[in-house]
Amino acid sequence: MASSSKVYGTVIENLEITDTASEGVCIGYHDGKVVFVPFTVPGDIADVMLVRSKKKYSDGFLRTLHKSGESRVEPKCSHFTLCGGCRWQHMKYDAQLTMKQKQVTDNLQRLGGLDIEKVFPISPSPEQFHYRNKLEFTYSDNRWLTDEERHTENAEPRGLGFHLPGRFDKIFKVDRCYLQNDYMNTIRNTAQDVALQQNLTFCNRKEHSGFLRNLMIRNSSAGHWMVTVIVGFDDQEMITNYLNALKSKLPEVQSWIYIVNTKANDSLNDLDFHVFSGSAAFTETMEHLHFSVGPLSFYQVNVPQALAMYRMVRQLADLKGTETVYDLYTGTGTIALFVAPHAAKVVGIEYVPTAIEDAKKNAVDNQITNAEFFCGDIAKTLNASFMAEHGHPDVIITDPPRSGMHPDVVAQILNTAPEKVIYVSCNPATQARDIALMKEQYRVAEIHPFDMFPHTHHVENIALLIRK
Repeated sequence: MASSSKVYGTVIENLEITDTASEGVCIGYHDGKVVFVPFTVPGDIADVMLVRSKKKYSDGFLRTLHKSGESRVEPKCSHFTLCGGCRWQHMKYDAQLTMKQKQVTDNLQRLGGLDIEKVFPISPSPEQFHYRNKLEFTYSDNRWLTDEERHTENAEPRGLGFHLPGRFDKIFKVDRCYLQNDYMNTIRNTAQDVALQQNLTFCNRKEHSGFLRNLMIRNSSAGHWMVTVIVGFDDQEMITNYLNALKSKLPEVQSWIYIVNTKANDSLNDLDFHVFSGSAAFTETMEHLHFSVGPLSFYQVNVPQALAMYRMVRQLADLKGTETVYDLYTGTGTIALFVAPHAAKVVGIEYVPTAIEDAKKNAVDNQITNAEFFCGDIAKTLNASFMAEHGHPDVIITDPPRSGMHPDVVAQILNTAPEKVIYVSCNPATQARDIALMKEQYRVAEIHPFDMFPHTHHVENIALLIRK
């Protein structure tokens, strides 16, 4: 077998793209091997340059497109293929939904070996663009340069944008992004221009130097804009001059906040934020609930679709008002509080202390008195003594991170043996793995996929498990 170094640069001519695969790439077949090719669609016929070859598969990239598949469309964004996001913009939205549906069922049925009694069609996102209410950008003194810029003397190396795929030290300067309300672009471009005018230093990731590190932009459904600037050291004169200049140019922004982060990493939850101007939070509404959203609050970025998911969870729970419900990985308590009016009692468990504090505050703000929230390792917290004190759950709702549930958590759920488990997942692969461990005790009654992030391969899925 030839090494990858010898394969690199080899061109496969007129490769037919026949199917989809995980992580948003499509596949063709050559010499008995699968060839993974991003930015293609089934039906494409293209010349593909190989970059790596293994025993059973090869990786390549699209070099020349000879024939377009039926689902191919012109991408809306001029940065397509470069910034690393929205990797399915070249594909019709209905085709994206088909791929995501297939991803869910393949993982659960084929990989997880699960029998699913009812598979419901994926719920599309109400909006395919401008659906996010939060974006984060990075200031960098080492941005990616175009070919033209590389041949330009004294090209500006500083920029504000997204990280390039696989590069923690380099960003792609964004001119216009379609993920958030378009005013976000005005904010980001102004933030970059003012920083360059003031000749401020941008972050160097390798040397852990530079004044400006990150820019976080949030907006509410009611039109409240919150801008948070993360800086590398506390220089009050520089902070004041920068934010005052931005304020004067961006009067529509109601909240100006800054955070000083001197650490090597970008984690912010352990840091204090400072309100430079305006309010420290805005209010979002979901049905009867009101949530206070601050710069570090967790809140779903696609609110209409999140609301649809929460309604589905509530529907599947089918509560009569007498049940005790446990909400594992409760976060800030959104799902727990959403079902609380229909249950006798709700118990939320989460391992992130700041999230639990937000959940408790949200309960108080919404005058919900039958919800309790606890911080701790879920596998250790969910035990017999805890249930003896807080009640045995009739229904368990679990919404873990992409890594899924720890095996010890799965074991505790099985020991607890509630009548229903509603598993909300952002990763069908780990969801399938976890449910496979439960299939001797639970049947998969139905699944409901949701598209939370159009133009990406990410998909959410809700599975209803009923005790046998």
